[in-house]
Amino acid sequence: MLHLLSSGDKVLLGDDVYGGTNRLFNRVFNQMGIETVMVDMTDLDEVKNAIDDRTKLIWLETPTNPTLKIADIKAVADIAKSFGVMLAVDNTFATPFLQNPLSLGADIVCHSTTKYIGGHSDSIGGALLTNDDDIHQRLKFIQLSEGAVPGIMECFLLLRSTKTLHVRMQRHCENAAKIADHLNNHPQVEKVIYPGHESHPQHELAKKQMCGFGGMITIYIKGGLEESRAMLEKTKLFACAESLGGVESLIEHPAIMTHASVPADQREKLGISDNLIRLSVGIEGVEDLIADLDNALG
Repeated sequence: MLHLLSSGDKVLLGDDVYGGTNRLFNRVFNQMGIETVMVDMTDLDEVKNAIDDRTKLIWLETPTNPTLKIADIKAVADIAKSFGVMLAVDNTFATPFLQNPLSLGADIVCHSTTKYIGGHSDSIGGALLTNDDDIHQRLKFIQLSEGAVPGIMECFLLLRSTKTLHVRMQRHCENAAKIADHLNNHPQVEKVIYPGHESHPQHELAKKQMCGFGGMITIYIKGGLEESRAMLEKTKLFACAESLGGVESLIEHPAIMTHASVPADQREKLGISDNLIRLSVGIEGVEDLIADLDNALG
């Protein structure tokens, strides 16, 4: 995707993207002369004011990783089109089952297929999707030139998994909603962030552009790094690991794991603190998952 750009071009990047995405834009492609400007994609005025004649791409995640902010895809797409700028949406958290950015005006959709589309933590891959013939041909040329193609086994595994995506996502959403409600009333939990809760600042927008709220939950527990480590070490069903979106539940600590490469001042500004924990809720029995979290928090 980034090889569609040239030295001197500018990208608007969501301020709360996955740590590896942040690293790729700000520490790899910046050395090739592509400037990255971090923007809060929930603030449409900030998005509009950050665009200039060098801006060629807007890259957003929604929901974001890990604070689950929701950006208005259609509104950002309208802004992008008015300036002649491409819009790419990382739809990994929502999946095509819950959200369809192309129908909302995005030019390109990105998925880490390693996550929900693969769904079984047994393949690594990524996908770019577009309904623009010109962008498609340009991407295919770059793919042909660079060799960025998956192996036969990965293709087989992903095709297998698409057959169960809908039923898996239904269960992910159901389990996550019950766990989020439970943790919302837990004495050791300071705050729960889940798009399905009315307290979420973009809850109404999530209802509008998504048909479910996903399997990701972010919580702030009472305490700091010591208490967070203790919780992560005590879970039995929630495996402490990076990645997400598999049938097995995972738990991780963004500040020292997935977002450790994000500068500390950026993490602090975004609220990625030492007591923030990210849950990828799997499809196991929800009562067992709740009991596991209660035991770890105890």
